Amino acid sequence: MASKAQQYPDMWVDPEDDPRETETTTATDERSVLLEYLRHFRLTFEMKCEGLDAEQLARRSVEPSSMSLLGLLRHLAAVEQTWFRITMAGEDVPRLWGKDQDRDADFDGAVADDEVVAEAWEAWRREVEYAVAFVERAESLELLSTHPTRGPITLRELLVHLIEEYARHCGHADLIRERVDGRTGQ
Repeated sequence: MASKAQQYPDMWVDPEDDPRETETTTATDERSVLLEYLRHFRLTFEMKCEGLDAEQLARRSVEPSSMSLLGLLRHLAAVEQTWFRITMAGEDVPRLWGKDQDRDADFDGAVADDEVVAEAWEAWRREVEYAVAFVERAESLELLSTHPTRGPITLRELLVHLIEEYARHCGHADLIRERVDGRTGQ
């Protein structure tokens, strides 16, 4: 993200240039804290994928795993869609990538193709934007919905779950990115 020579070349970005850290991100209430952590991890994941071409994004972690940065991107788009659009908002839409028929479609369809990459980024950004707007409109973190296979969940629980989901996958992304080009996370 920084275009100048880095003071700390072993890090993704020098701390003073880190877009995840801004003066406007001081969280003062529960909703703000949860949203700030989720924003931080979403941006961290995006940074882990920055500057890679389709082949690098689709490169698998280690055999026999089908995990790749592109697969994680597609997975996270599907996670956002499932939890916010389908579960919380109750929209009746087909799940991304055909996950209704194949639960691993997000990873299995992560192939080194520029159109697949563009579609994945478009879907992820669309679903994140939808989620941000949904949470902004929600009257309370006590908003309750029911996941088709997991039962009742509040918006609060969902936000904590998404923070956990992104944190776990940012760890995966660190290792995959290091395998792709040697860059290590921060």
